[in-house]
Amino acid sequence: MSQSLLFEKHAQALELVRRAGVDLWLTFVRETSESSDPVLPFLMEGGLTWQSALIFTGSGKQVAIVGNYDADPLVASGLWDEVVTYVQGIKSPLIETLEKLLAGVANPKIAVNFSVNDDKADGLSHGMYLLLEGYLKGTRFEGTMVSAEEIVLGLRCIKSAAEVALIREAISETDILFDLIGKKAAIGVTEMEVFEYVQAEIESRGFGYAWDKDGDPIVNSGPDSMVGHGRPSSTITIAPGHIFHIDLGIRKDDYSSDIQRCWYVPHPGETSLPEDVVRATNAVVGAIQAGYKALKPGIEGWMVDRAAREFLVSAGYEEYQHALGHQVGRMAHDGGALLGPRWERYGRTPFIPIEKGMVFTIELGVLVEGRGYISLEEIAVVTDSGCEWLTTPQVELPLLGN
Repeated sequence: MSQSLLFEKHAQALELVRRAGVDLWLTFVRETSESSDPVLPFLMEGGLTWQSALIFTGSGKQVAIVGNYDADPLVASGLWDEVVTYVQGIKSPLIETLEKLLAGVANPKIAVNFSVNDDKADGLSHGMYLLLEGYLKGTRFEGTMVSAEEIVLGLRCIKSAAEVALIREAISETDILFDLIGKKAAIGVTEMEVFEYVQAEIESRGFGYAWDKDGDPIVNSGPDSMVGHGRPSSTITIAPGHIFHIDLGIRKDDYSSDIQRCWYVPHPGETSLPEDVVRATNAVVGAIQAGYKALKPGIEGWMVDRAAREFLVSAGYEEYQHALGHQVGRMAHDGGALLGPRWERYGRTPFIPIEKGMVFTIELGVLVEGRGYISLEEIAVVTDSGCEWLTTPQVELPLLGN
């Protein structure tokens, strides 16, 4: 993340702390090279080794408490009002800093990064929670820890104009890859061959993967292919009558895309789409548009999902077995408010009010008997009064090879 963007996110963090009604937000980490808090890249560049506390207060202070060998880059960044160092242990400087920052505050609330609803806001490991709890025990801060879910998700999910511009760039590069896929894919080519071709292009262009490399892109051709987050087959080949489907996301300059596109594989001499394919495509496109029209600030995500779900059912198709959309940002699945049904597995995420600056996928699909899965995925950013497409929505299936 660029330095200018980090300054933006720090300012946003201070406002979110004030809005959350807590006195202080504390991100507590150690040895971040392999297992780090997902929020850390929004707060600083690089990693930390010893136990470290990154603090934002409701009164506008930004303080980092780190081991002495971790301090210089934080000081040089200019992001922090104060960088406190230690050698033997963090407990004493931590308590002293809390006393200083919360002087005169009775019954303080200290927000830390745990959440039962969202993995992106659940960065504090159980061991680190117990460690922090032990440091606070016997002080006036014992029992003051509350969830920082609202702060973390706001910081991650409410995108600035600069972040939206980075997502647009990732989308633009993904569109180029889809054009290449349409030229590479042909009758007789296996799913695995397409998968390997796309990964070679991603890596030659210096991009990263928006989700696990082993499943990016998802490649499906025909009715025998794995639906969902499956692996491409080395025996299933693209064949006439198939729906050919790709779910692809890249990371460019730390921000991601996540888009699905489909083609129809024609039989020799077939120059137009079969009626069952046209009907299914229209249902999918119409349901996506219904969700898009419902997406606006203040509404809850389950209401957006309901609009798309009702359209699809009214068109004669079964409900999709997933949420309509998730947020996109540093990763394809970026946490926070979800455009999903009120199912137990989604916790409170479908009830989080939508806000301007959130970026969502809108995605769903239907199974066409004997042909495969038609699934499309678009990306939209929430505006003052509605939303705006960041992708150019696919509204019909091209004939593969034409």
